[in-house]
Amino acid sequence: MDFAEKLSHEERRGLSEDLTEEELVIFDLLTKPEPDLKEKEKQQVKLVARELLEKLKADKLVLDWKKRLQTRAAVQVTIENVLNVGLPRIYSPELYTQKCESIYQHVYDTYYGQGKSVYGD
Repeated sequence: MDFAEKLSHEERRGLSEDLTEEELVIFDLLTKPEPDLKEKEKQQVKLVARELLEKLKADKLVLDWKKRLQTRAAVQVTIENVLNVGLPRIYSPELYTQKCESIYQHVYDTYYGQGKSVYGD
């Protein structure tokens, strides 16, 4: 009980959604303020958030990835590909483009390279 009471709202939400802090941020970027998703679609977006982070961390967010156009482009293409394949069809082309841009900006601002990020990895 003590443990649950000490958790912040976002920590509790992450636990209830079964997402890490990093995954929760990606999930929120993909679902807020729109679209309004059904439960099955939310589960699909959670899988996309996990998959995207795994792929980016595995080989895209290398040392000094921000300094080279080629590595920045590879990150952008990975984001676009994962979202294109994994997101539910409720996302319009315009919304898809907007979500790709916001995810890329988040990754650019948050991940330094070699697995380092504001999340302390």
